[in-house]
Amino acid sequence: MEGEAAYGFIVNVDAQGSGLLSDTEKPEMRRRLYEVTNAAFEQARIRAPRLYQEDRGDGILSVLAADVPPKRVVGEWLEYLHQDLRQINAGLKKPLRLRVGLHIGPVTADAHGRSGRAVDLACRLGDCDTAKAILKAADGSPLVAVASDLLYEDVVLAGGRWVEPDRYRRHEVELKEGRRAAWFTVPGLPQPPDPAAAAETLRPEPPQPHGTGDSFVQNNHHHGSGQFIANGNVDTLNISQYGGDR
Repeated sequence: MEGEAAYGFIVNVDAQGSGLLSDTEKPEMRRRLYEVTNAAFEQARIRAPRLYQEDRGDGILSVLAADVPPKRVVGEWLEYLHQDLRQINAGLKKPLRLRVGLHIGPVTADAHGRSGRAVDLACRLGDCDTAKAILKAADGSPLVAVASDLLYEDVVLAGGRWVEPDRYRRHEVELKEGRRAAWFTVPGLPQPPDPAAAAETLRPEPPQPHGTGDSFVQNNHHHGSGQFIANGNVDTLNISQYGGDR
């Protein structure tokens, strides 16, 4: 009922790199986003009215009724989404890659949509820097899923149909609400990549000095002997007292 919180399963899906797409590319990205997400829900036998969806521009917020088995979501739905992504991305120059935040908790409905701290957490998890770094490092993988600590302990850890807790890795993440524990998995990989190593790999190279040879002049000090000290290296520069080339 409107205005009353009801327990539900929250699934927030975001498209990685959508901000780099042009206005002419985004409609096709959104079409694929809805196609794979809804196909996975249909394959997992999760349909309205047990499924509520809310458009988020570059993503979709879904809230599932409390009677939807949680293991069906972290098991069947997640695997169907992975396989559907692989199929739709075949041959694409810009494949669709998704980050999925997963949580369970109370959700409040009103005329404008769904809200609550549980909704906020699911959205924050899928949008956190760790999730972005892991997906960037998982070259060739179209999907990373992030489960809240509560969801992992209550649902994932026990395992089940297509639910493999050993494929998850725990990380502490910094969110607006503070530091939280979260569990990451990349379907198709035995373990998700280490985001710290990924961040180091993706770190841009520092700018290199321009010039010829192995030395360059910077922080120079000229001594009367004709010696220059450049960045701690001593070199000799001959200068004619009558001018000319130097």
